[in-house]
Amino acid sequence: MSESESAPRRSGLRGFGHAGPSPWTDLGRPPLDAAALRSDLLVPGGLWTALDVVAGTGSTNTDLAARARAGAAEGAVLVAEEQSAGRGRLERRWSAPARSGLFLSVLLRPAGVPVERFGWLPILVGVAAASTLGRVAEVDVALKWPNDLQVVIDGAERKLGGILTELADGAVVAGLGINVSLREDELPVPAAASLALAGAAVTDRGTLLRALLREFADLYGEWTAASGDPQASGLLSAYTDRCSTLGRAVKVQLPGGRELAGEAVAIDGDGRLVVRTADGSRQPVGAGDVVHVRPDGG
Repeated sequence: MSESESAPRRSGLRGFGHAGPSPWTDLGRPPLDAAALRSDLLVPGGLWTALDVVAGTGSTNTDLAARARAGAAEGAVLVAEEQSAGRGRLERRWSAPARSGLFLSVLLRPAGVPVERFGWLPILVGVAAASTLGRVAEVDVALKWPNDLQVVIDGAERKLGGILTELADGAVVAGLGINVSLREDELPVPAAASLALAGAAVTDRGTLLRALLREFADLYGEWTAASGDPQASGLLSAYTDRCSTLGRAVKVQLPGGRELAGEAVAIDGDGRLVVRTADGSRQPVGAGDVVHVRPDGG
């Protein structure tokens, strides 16, 4: 771990120039220091080429997709201190108090990777996030298929964050939201969680963001070097090792209102969840909402 990851940096006001309430109003949630982040992360030959921190926006994915269509280079990072229209999978809304989490999107143009393998990118983001939070925040984070970040608090599985990737004129915009300092009374739903509630050793957002972007850059380099092959790059095994869905009884809500029940037995070479049904057949699922079924059927 580098010094910048292990020792939290005092955040400043650089990068904010907006009118309105001071970002230091809540001293427990200081603003990110955009200039310091750029100094640490925008290095020659590295993946990251631009990094902006905005006080607020509707959706970092929407904003960065517009930049992608305007020709922005790979490696652009957009971080928002607050999102008013953050989106998750299935167009679900994502909202949280200002500076209470990490809300960011990254722009990727995977050279030499076939388009049909772009579906592995949200899985790659999830593996990078889970690995980083385990190493830096010392929180055991699992991945619920396809890409929910999950922690266990008092025996209950709760959602810590989520990932949404979108295509934008051949580029990929990958968005990530992680609840960092939310208190119980601030959670959007009881099944949500935050790093603070999970007992994280580190909740400094600058430290976590540096570590996360470095981890992702390393994994992304290995994946692109293998032309996006999930097995050759090690991504498939890294994901299955962290996937809390495998080996569980599940119900999958499929598009069109259909439901598939069975045991989640594998992740295939396309990133699909393979469900073994009661008759022994194996059904690959490429999209759907998964419910983990407890042994008592709950």
